[in-house]
Amino acid sequence: MIGGGRGAFIGAVHRLAIRLDGEAELVAGALASTPDAATQSGRELGLDPARTYASWRELIAGESKRTGTDRLEAIVIVTPNHTHFEIAKACLDAPGGGFNVIIDKPLCHSVQEVADLERLTATSGRLLAVTYNYIGYPLVRCARELVHAGELGTIRKVFVEYHQGWLATDLASTGQKQASWRSDPAKAGGGAISDIGSHAENLAAFVTGLEVDSLAADLTSFVPGRRVDDDAAILIRFKPTVPGAPPARAVLTASQVCVGEENGLSLRVYGDKGGLSWRQEQPNELVVNSLAGERRIITRGSACVGSGAAALSTRLPPGHPEGFIEAFANIYRGIFEAIRAQSSGAALGDLAKLIPTVREGARGVRFIHAAQESSKNNAAWTRLDSL
Repeated sequence: MIGGGRGAFIGAVHRLAIRLDGEAELVAGALASTPDAATQSGRELGLDPARTYASWRELIAGESKRTGTDRLEAIVIVTPNHTHFEIAKACLDAPGGGFNVIIDKPLCHSVQEVADLERLTATSGRLLAVTYNYIGYPLVRCARELVHAGELGTIRKVFVEYHQGWLATDLASTGQKQASWRSDPAKAGGGAISDIGSHAENLAAFVTGLEVDSLAADLTSFVPGRRVDDDAAILIRFKPTVPGAPPARAVLTASQVCVGEENGLSLRVYGDKGGLSWRQEQPNELVVNSLAGERRIITRGSACVGSGAAALSTRLPPGHPEGFIEAFANIYRGIFEAIRAQSSGAALGDLAKLIPTVREGARGVRFIHAAQESSKNNAAWTRLDSL
């Protein structure tokens, strides 16, 4: 693991998710940006001092010398956004054939960096996975299966929202670590649209299978002095799927100044035969409505989920709630399955097919940049393939 040491929220989440199914072990780390903090973080986690490094460059150099079963199978990157590209590139291009990379979103900062990582991933033969963790929820996967089975018919309208309130004030001015780097455009690359809007885009794309054609975005900074957006409202036009029919439309909102909201990610999808809705804060229920007026509530672990990816993502019997860590762990379980299949030459299983790879990460970065470009041009319609 690179990053994620003392005081880091997301690093601890990744470690819990990795450990949940007992399929992998953390054995090496460069866990902080200063040598003392990195050493102390490694000691607290019980890492071998010989594999606790003062910097990510030292980690890659040291671990590249190891071979066979002693060689790392993957490196997890949980550092601030502006460092993602350089570290991921170095991991993929490391001596000895490089390393598989698991990286927090967004993948990187620029469209050029995206192109470089896509090329390097292809030439290295290594896996690059991006931890869009919300698509690990069983009922999100159930929603995807319903849409792809045609239960909703042709998709017409999508609403996806991600609302928080934790940045309703100038929290960065207090020195709070998470707020400080997320409010710095050089480090974050964007505000709400980059931090949580990218999750919303990924959720909608995963469930519907639709591709964004163009968008019109209005990004705002409500808190005085804030240099990144803290609110985003975006109209989306998808690429056509049915000849002669209007392409589906979407409304995406992402805000971190909604006082009282905690982690309000939600999705509603409507077709010509039915609709569905899901909320991250109540993740164990999926509501499905039919054109005939039938209303079903599908619960996590119920027989309605079937035997597909949603069922495989469930660990506990019906009535035993699963949540954020379990969904995150489902992403990791799929990644580990993909790494094992890759090393043995076997075909990927159902879970591995659902992991977010460099393709989804690249799409997310292009979405962020298209939204920023549109907003600069007074919410002008902007095509993703123009970037």
